[in-house]
Amino acid sequence: MSTSQAHAAADNGPWLVVGLGNPGPEYAGNRHNIGFLVADLLAERIGGKFKTHKSRAQVVEGRLAGHRVVLAKPMSFMNLSGGPVTALRDFYKVPLERIVVVHDELDIDFAVLRLKRGGGDNGHNGLKSITKSLGPDYFRVRFGIGRPPGRMDVAAFVLKDFSSTERKGLDVEVDRAADAVESLVSDGLERAQSFYNS
Repeated sequence: MSTSQAHAAADNGPWLVVGLGNPGPEYAGNRHNIGFLVADLLAERIGGKFKTHKSRAQVVEGRLAGHRVVLAKPMSFMNLSGGPVTALRDFYKVPLERIVVVHDELDIDFAVLRLKRGGGDNGHNGLKSITKSLGPDYFRVRFGIGRPPGRMDVAAFVLKDFSSTERKGLDVEVDRAADAVESLVSDGLERAQSFYNS
């Protein structure tokens, strides 16, 4: 265990795991809402139900992989995610090194996962908003959705539902992404990367 891991284990402040998406039933199955799907599964795993929080997010508190976690789904629409995430960080007193954001990623093939800390926003409006509020040094669990076919507009592509072919394996891939979040929280970034950044 590294010094930073030992320090994290000694400190019992919570982790904040944020799944990105857009609120409302019309967006529920969109590629852009993969963060919500992963957050929903993690909430099931800890046996909690999302409740409305004053931060303009839905929140579940519980334990994940032996650690206190706050799971959150911002209800502000994607491009304004930074406001609710900052409010949650302040309310729960979460250090930046315990914030994990789960989001869709265009530059990775469908269902491929990449875990990292820091970096750019790659045109992702949710990340852009969060980085503007917090700086870039939070953890990201990036779920690949691939690039749009032909000349389809990127904005239209991310706001479309997963294809019927993609939906066949989606539950398994969401499960794997939830496992990756648990591993990041319990084992640290390097070990989680070595297993999930395949």
